[in-house]
Amino acid sequence: MKRTFQPKKVSRAKKCGFLARSKSANGRKVLAARRRKGRAKLAA
Repeated sequence: MKRTFQPKKVSRAKKCGFLARSKSANGRKVLAARRRKGRAKLAA
């Protein structure tokens, strides 16, 4: 059986990347929350 997670760098960056997060208002909220928490990586 094929596993469900088939990683692809491009599709991941388009959906969960920094620029994708910065575009929408809710994405910017996500970045702000991750900055507040002190995450080493803000986005994929």
